[in-house]
Amino acid sequence: MTEKKLELYYFDECPYCQIVLAALKETGLDKKVTFFNTRKDPSKREKLITDTGRGTVPCLYIDNKPMHESRDIAEWLHQYAREQARN
Repeated sequence: MTEKKLELYYFDECPYCQIVLAALKETGLDKKVTFFNTRKDPSKREKLITDTGRGTVPCLYIDNKPMHESRDIAEWLHQYAREQARN
C-alpha cells in the first residue's frame, strides 16, 4: 500500500479536533500529516468552504479528498495505521 497524502484542517479549541489529534498521536501518523489551523490562517477555512461547502473542522484530506466527522476520521486513521504496519 502506498502512503497517502494527509492534510488536517483543524483548530486547537475544537473538541472534535481533539479526537482526531489524539488518534493521530496514538497511531504515530501525526508525523505524516500536514496541519492547517483554520483560526490562524483564515484562507484555509475559505478553502474548506470552496471545496466542501462547509467551513467545519476537523476535515482530513486524504489524497486531496476531504473527510469530515471526527469519529469517521479517527476510525480511518486507525485502520490506515494498521494497514501501514502490515507493509
